[in-house]
Amino acid sequence: MAITTLDGIIAALEQTVIFNKTASRTSVAAIPFSIFDLAGMPGAGTLAVGNTAAGIVPTDALAGTPTINAFSGANIGYISKVDFSNTVASRLIVYDRLFSAGAYAFNAAVTLASQPSYSARLPNTDYKGLELWLECVAAFTGNQTIVVTYTNQDGTTGRTTGTIATGIAPTTGRMLRLNLQAGDTGIQKIESVTSSVATVGTFNVHVMRKLWSGRVKFANDGDIHEFTKTGMPQVFADSCLFYIVNADSTSTGLPTIDIDIVNG
Repeated sequence: MAITTLDGIIAALEQTVIFNKTASRTSVAAIPFSIFDLAGMPGAGTLAVGNTAAGIVPTDALAGTPTINAFSGANIGYISKVDFSNTVASRLIVYDRLFSAGAYAFNAAVTLASQPSYSARLPNTDYKGLELWLECVAAFTGNQTIVVTYTNQDGTTGRTTGTIATGIAPTTGRMLRLNLQAGDTGIQKIESVTSSVATVGTFNVHVMRKLWSGRVKFANDGDIHEFTKTGMPQVFADSCLFYIVNADSTSTGLPTIDIDIVNG
């Protein structure tokens, strides 16, 4: 059942999911970077997804992802509070990683088949609002050009992203968000991935659902967002929580994000 009252939040079962990185990454100011493969708690994950033909639906069982306890009965889970900080000024963003495929080569021209569905990880099976991201696994040379073909939120196939030209050679961990075709607001399925121009490098493709973001105003700053600020976004017991750092400087710093998840 859903939590619909303050009494319901107070009475709900609760756990804290801890995310604390002990290694930083060289970044580019005002550019988002993944820190999934860096040491900390949970331990470092592997950037390369390991499946280019069909992709996977990542869960909290994936190495590098914090574990979410099973919810009781038919309970529904929500993010009720986020306690966060970083050693550098930055914006911290948390997603549920719904679908991942890669790592694709710099010259990829792949049509996917038998893709798994991630509909079970969507509130009300609503594909609207989902975002499409690229994640650099191995550094590129040249100005990489990428196009992704997808099925949109309403089931219309053959939709294409705007062609992205990175402008500079992306380094490991750099994240690039792809614009959807005009009029589209979400993604049901990735159909194909095409890359050209660059001569070295690999990348992942992710479909993600944004859960939360918070601003660290200056080095060693932080804040606490309780439920009126988090908005109580729904999460699932197998959600694959994924963190992005958009730093003001050239380091991702050492972020700490403690997430309270309630279910009732």
